[in-house]
Amino acid sequence: MPSRSRGRRASPPAPTQEDDDVDFEVSYSSDEEDGEEGDDSEEGSEEEGAPGSEPGSGSDSEEEEDEEEEDEERSDADEEVRESVGEVCGSSVQASRVPGGAPAAERGNTPTCPVCMEAWTSEGPHRISCIPCGHVYGRSCLERWLTQRGNTSTTCPQCARRFRRKDIINLYAPQVVVPNNDLEKQVVSCMQKVESLGEVVRKQGKMLEEIKAEKEHRSVDNGVSKRQNELLLDGARVMGIDASNQIILASRKAPGLGQEHVFTKINMLSTHQGREIQLPPGTKVVKDICILHDGSALFASLGRRLSLFSMMTESVVLQCDLPAPGWSCSADDSGSHHVCAGLQDGRILVFDIRQTSRPLHSMAGLSTHLVHTLHCVTDNNGSRKVLSASAIGPCMWDPDGSQSKPYLLLQTDDQRVCFSLACAPPSSDTIVASFRPKADSSGDAAPSQVYPSQTQAASGPGKQGQHTVVTRTPWGVTPFVEGRTCYGSVSEVRMCKSAIIPYGNNNQHLFAYGDESLRGVRTWQLPWFGMHTELRPHREPILDLRFVESPAGGRYLGCLSNEKLQVFRVVQNSK
Repeated sequence: MPSRSRGRRASPPAPTQEDDDVDFEVSYSSDEEDGEEGDDSEEGSEEEGAPGSEPGSGSDSEEEEDEEEEDEERSDADEEVRESVGEVCGSSVQASRVPGGAPAAERGNTPTCPVCMEAWTSEGPHRISCIPCGHVYGRSCLERWLTQRGNTSTTCPQCARRFRRKDIINLYAPQVVVPNNDLEKQVVSCMQKVESLGEVVRKQGKMLEEIKAEKEHRSVDNGVSKRQNELLLDGARVMGIDASNQIILASRKAPGLGQEHVFTKINMLSTHQGREIQLPPGTKVVKDICILHDGSALFASLGRRLSLFSMMTESVVLQCDLPAPGWSCSADDSGSHHVCAGLQDGRILVFDIRQTSRPLHSMAGLSTHLVHTLHCVTDNNGSRKVLSASAIGPCMWDPDGSQSKPYLLLQTDDQRVCFSLACAPPSSDTIVASFRPKADSSGDAAPSQVYPSQTQAASGPGKQGQHTVVTRTPWGVTPFVEGRTCYGSVSEVRMCKSAIIPYGNNNQHLFAYGDESLRGVRTWQLPWFGMHTELRPHREPILDLRFVESPAGGRYLGCLSNEKLQVFRVVQNSK
């Protein structure tokens, strides 16, 4: 029997407009349910489409043959349609998979286009659309399918029911969502990473602005300062610089609540982060560090210890027990093996590092204010002296003589508190003492109680303080005399370090201190306090300043805040 190409497909409903797209608002559940309903209705129409036929009639066999032929034709048409769709849309029809590992065709309720296996959209070229048979596709896939088949009419890729371009209906869904918990987790993780990277970018931007501001405000006049090193150092307190071996030792609090303080050993010739070294338990806060001529480091701590740290073994090799917390330390580099410590109760203890069981000298101060600065110096006769500073001002001690008490270099002033002292050891010819107004004049013990910590934050931008030059006189009636004074913004509570920098060939000096309003280093020419240069590299106040000079001629100024360490190379003035 010759093959016949006929079928019982119902004609699509005529659109209300001839050439325009017809839009309906529907509530979409899933494409396969609609497809199944369409197939069921079609089968139902076929079953009901034979009125008057009765079981057992003579036309049954002929009708069954027609249906078999029609099924074969439909199967062939479906296969042809699917092959054509694969050619039009590429290999993604066979290979595309949705998140979760299973092919899209196997995911029953996943709202993806059965042609391209991609998710539908609520709008745009690939918006969700359907054709009269009820099957749902992305609109761009249907239009591409029509163009490939002649741009007039073609058959549905799933049921082979014929449709035209004007039969495509846009479906309006408020939101088309592809359910995928793993994908949502990835999105959340990516958003968190983006926020973290954004914070890093903001911090880097602030640092870049600071660097630009520093370049704008820093002047290198007469070759005074050129920055050599910079290192972020969170929680830094004090430091010591070994210029001969190019090593910096900084004290800082270890990360974490209630952690002990540690040393960070930094190589000045390397750009890498420093090595962190644990200190013995009970050391507590390190208040001062002094580098000895052999490269070892002497340090005083609130744990009532004066300790010697070896740079070679990176460990504490000697400890001297103190009767009170230690706030300052110094060493005599003349070969006497003597070291000294300034205590919280105003005393000074002198030890011989070869015999540390007890101190050589224990000398009481003029008051019970803590000794925040110590320098081992020599006088005009070459005799060894100890220069100290407490709240009452700078004092000179004679550890080798019969003098039991120190003498005060300046007259007592109850309206000011000395919080820093700078000199250029071993010379004591030029000294700068820094003062701030006295916060509480109701008792002698008040100043020593006001400054519990060197890193305590100031309440505001600081207050106006004064820096006074103290020079040695050639006559013996008054060994030292108060000279010129300059004013600047100083901390209300901290006892910060300052430094004197020798430069030039005519015994010239610079005075360097951390200006509270500047949040950087300001230097002045001595003795008349002519401004020389400003450095503005920090967000936090300056805590420690150290000037050192190596035997080879290297000259360095270290600048330390709570977050950053900087080292400036001081260039010798040729004039």
